[in-house]
Amino acid sequence: MNLAIAHHDPAALAERCDVAGVRTACGEASYEDGAVLPDGPWQPLTVDLAQQLRPTALTRDTTLVELVRLPDGPGPASLDALADPLGDPNAVHIGRAASPAKALTTTPNYRDGRRIGLHVDNWDKLAYHAKHLGRRRLCINLGPGTRYILLGDIDIQAICREVHPDIENCCPHTDDLRAYIASGHQMNVYRIRLEPGEGYIAPTELLPHDGSTEDQPEPSTAAFWLGHWPRGVLLSLI
Repeated sequence: MNLAIAHHDPAALAERCDVAGVRTACGEASYEDGAVLPDGPWQPLTVDLAQQLRPTALTRDTTLVELVRLPDGPGPASLDALADPLGDPNAVHIGRAASPAKALTTTPNYRDGRRIGLHVDNWDKLAYHAKHLGRRRLCINLGPGTRYILLGDIDIQAICREVHPDIENCCPHTDDLRAYIASGHQMNVYRIRLEPGEGYIAPTELLPHDGSTEDQPEPSTAAFWLGHWPRGVLLSLI
């Protein structure tokens, strides 16, 4: 298992997290063919499995998932400034995304609006050997509704080792994830609930992921930043 989620209380993680397998989309009007999607029904995360998701002494900050909340008190003057005190002067606000209610996954392609399913980001244009060193993404749920972060438990470097014969010249891509699942490999996806004001810092260049508003009656907007942050720069939810 490549997924590592920082937490102090396994029961608190289990309370806000479910797990399912995945499937490949085919002939679905709202999804790209080949998109990797959660395949329910969702099962509650057990406390034992939550404990297995804890980082080890070998887990790099760049590969760690943290569930966070904004500090109490006045907020920043602008979203652009929210990441200023977090320790990376080069962190950037990359925008926000409005998601409708009841969406299994939230990210569309920008050609025809079809959703792309679980994917890996490529902001940093990193080759295989450096993919684990990319910037992490900070996301805050601006509301009004609840949303989820979906996280695969196998990272894109491990996936590429299975699907590429010439790994040294590989530039990991969402297509590698799709080929991995289409060839019969299995992956679990974890769905973690985020209320307004809550969020995550995660290695979205490395881990298959997407947002979700499945089963939620209200839409949700998320804001995003990229940066190199050490663990613990924001208050932990769990």
